[in-house]
Amino acid sequence: MDIEQIKKVLERYTQGKCTAEETSIIEQWFASVNQHRSAMIDDDFLQEQLDEVKMRLQEHVVAPQPLPGRRTFKLRRLWYGAAAAAVLTGIVAVALLNRPMPASPIADMTQPAVRPAVAKTNKVVRNGFVEITTTKGATEKVVLADGSTVIVNASSRIRFPEKFGDKERRVYLEEGEAFFKAASDPARAFVVQSGDVATTALGTSFNIRAYSREHKITVALITGKVKVDHAQKTGPVILLPSERLSIDCKSLDMAKTTFGKEDEVIGWKQGFLVFRDASYDEVMAEIENRYNVTVVNESGKTEWNYTGFFKDENLQDIFETICLTKNISYEIKQDTIFLKSKN
Repeated sequence: MDIEQIKKVLERYTQGKCTAEETSIIEQWFASVNQHRSAMIDDDFLQEQLDEVKMRLQEHVVAPQPLPGRRTFKLRRLWYGAAAAAVLTGIVAVALLNRPMPASPIADMTQPAVRPAVAKTNKVVRNGFVEITTTKGATEKVVLADGSTVIVNASSRIRFPEKFGDKERRVYLEEGEAFFKAASDPARAFVVQSGDVATTALGTSFNIRAYSREHKITVALITGKVKVDHAQKTGPVILLPSERLSIDCKSLDMAKTTFGKEDEVIGWKQGFLVFRDASYDEVMAEIENRYNVTVVNESGKTEWNYTGFFKDENLQDIFETICLTKNISYEIKQDTIFLKSKN
């Protein structure tokens, strides 16, 4: 079904000529867009479009004479149809209008579609160091001896001394991702070591992502100022607020970019999934960590460049959206999701 056909369906809808099935699909689609608002429909853009549609409706709807109940129903139908047309964005609308509605949901749509194992955090103290390891689905907040705080993301491992020395405060992010808020102490630099990358800060907050499966380390500065050194590179890189440095662990190439909103970097702290030009490994690492599941890719498609934002969606909603954009299908079996090519 192409865009012109969709427009005709919406036109029939506003005229009350759609079938019951078409009406149900359109209204469920509109409710889904309004409730979830993935990154394919920007909040500001959506609101502008809805305001414009509402204004046009108010200008052109002439007060008719039918019974109040019928008038209310017709205006609601007209509003849904016009608003849906205003926010129609290609792939989502095409797929939702073209797919059959399931006879029964796979799972409760307000809950994750799988029941993962219980997430937990392990803490071990040995040789004067504290080592904290989080599993999939678990995050942990840690207060260090100097008052600095660390929020450790899922599937991560961090190590730090029980008591810092007099010269520096060095913390080791050995796997995964963590957000750091360093307490001010000009006499002792706060250093986070991630493999060959050392990030030095004085009274600042920043995020480091270093999952081994992604083969890169990313440092993003929220406030203050940091210095990033690589053991095999000469000269440090200085980051200012809203700047991000990505280091390829294989080629050692470095790329400095900027980000607009903090949620792009630390949305994971609130349970958000935020992707911007993300690779397949980045997308699946986030989903596996957030929902404590395993994704098996049988589709053969791994060259991804995905942008999306998910706030309150459950696991099934997320895979519905992602698979639509990638033209693949998925199947959920217990705590494993299988990605498959469409026949």
